[in-house]
Amino acid sequence: MKVKPFVFSILLTFCLPLSARENTDVIVMKNGDRMTGQVKGLDSGQLYVSLPYVVQTFYVDWSQVARIESKQLFIVRTENGSVYRGTLNTEMTEGSNPVKIEVAETLEKQVAIPEGQIVQIAETSDKFRQRLNGALNLGVTYSKGNQTVQYVLGSQTEYLRERWSADVNWSSTLSTSSGASAATRNEITPNFQHLLPWDNYFYSALGDFLQSSVQGIQFQTTAGGGVGRYLKNTNRARISVLGGFAWQNTQYNQSTLGAGTQNLAGGLIVGKVNLFTFNKTDLSFTGLLFPVLNDPGRVKFNTNATYYIKITGNLTWNVSFYGNWDNQPPLHFVGSDYGTSSGLSWTFGMK
Repeated sequence: MKVKPFVFSILLTFCLPLSARENTDVIVMKNGDRMTGQVKGLDSGQLYVSLPYVVQTFYVDWSQVARIESKQLFIVRTENGSVYRGTLNTEMTEGSNPVKIEVAETLEKQVAIPEGQIVQIAETSDKFRQRLNGALNLGVTYSKGNQTVQYVLGSQTEYLRERWSADVNWSSTLSTSSGASAATRNEITPNFQHLLPWDNYFYSALGDFLQSSVQGIQFQTTAGGGVGRYLKNTNRARISVLGGFAWQNTQYNQSTLGAGTQNLAGGLIVGKVNLFTFNKTDLSFTGLLFPVLNDPGRVKFNTNATYYIKITGNLTWNVSFYGNWDNQPPLHFVGSDYGTSSGLSWTFGMK
């Protein structure tokens, strides 16, 4: 549970895009600045650009872009959930009319989209590694008073396609303190999402694999799915809610009286919130509510939240919170486990 996720995350992290295409994309800002290089993508209101004479990819405010041209194929997503694929150009407008970006797959198949309605642009390629976005997190805290040390490792990896996406989040926490047993917590949360024909609707399959020494959980598997909707989808906020059903199998610590294995079936409500501030902060929150149907009155809740503060380039500072609650745990078992951590994050792709 500890080694494999870590190795997988390291491999994904170092499988970074190695671009070999020409630096012919043109970006013109509203103040007249002109850049020629490579457009890497758009996310969280930031347009990522690579220039041949700059060591690393940097980002500019999407709302300040006046013109963009690229012969590279991109996946373009809008506020209403529509997805387009094609090269990029800028439709000339007069006066104070909003800038429109042309997305053209062929001469006969093209569409002009107002700049403000575009929330994501992703460079598409036949190579798997060039579709990856994510971050690797590391944190260490120490307290001399009771000789407490906490290590935190984690990663987020996302894979984008035209109408679907998949992501895997992993976190691992080890806490040691003088005179007390070490506490460990490991969690992996894979998720698959596919857009539906209707604006802002999608269906999703998700999982959660959890180990928590505090709650006496040796291994817990949750699998579920449902239909969701984006309540808000802009360059400053992305909010969605999903409803469905899930199944959960939990193996409790055998050394504790009353331990055993439980199988639960229930409803599923998932809420996700992402808030962005250009060049400064990024807040990510996920909450999962699991009302148990075959054990009436029992409710479980799991949440993960991370607040990112940009330092420079691909380096950010993060403050995270995790929590897992069960209002009717088995006898002799703890019903909650929660904690906070902070550390550095190294991002790749468009993160």
